[in-house]
Amino acid sequence: MKALSPVTFRASPPSEDAAIAQHFYAMWRDLGISADGIQPEWLAISLDFIATARETLNYQAFVATADGTIVGSASGQRFSGLYPLILSASQRQYGYIWGVYVEPAYRKQGIATRLMQLIVEHLTGLGCTKVVLNAAPQARSFYTSLGFSDSNLMELDLTVNLIRENH
Repeated sequence: MKALSPVTFRASPPSEDAAIAQHFYAMWRDLGISADGIQPEWLAISLDFIATARETLNYQAFVATADGTIVGSASGQRFSGLYPLILSASQRQYGYIWGVYVEPAYRKQGIATRLMQLIVEHLTGLGCTKVVLNAAPQARSFYTSLGFSDSNLMELDLTVNLIRENH
């Protein structure tokens, strides 16, 4: 087996947003979502989201590169919330991590761990009091190994369930 090139880590500038978007797309494909299940304009949607997050939520991506090629990426920003943010930032300023992805040939080498460390450092520097993310079932053990805990997020799959009147 050919030895892989050394990997370096750095903050990603806006000029690499398309590569970050490509990794986000690849992540969903790796999770079993078919190409038909992804919006045809996924790239434009992703780039618009990133641009807005850069402007309003202190978005930053970090990348792992080998021989000048991006082989891993992770994104983070202030969490804008699911409801009105009436608590002061000292009480609750969440950061949100998304799009953690490493190319298959570079997995199991600590790359995702280092990317997570960089994102957490970025969010800490913004004054975040907690970091949240949504983990795919396949990645839950990875995130718990980094110190993330299960939360009180509850889900109801509306494609198969309706709320029952008598519980």
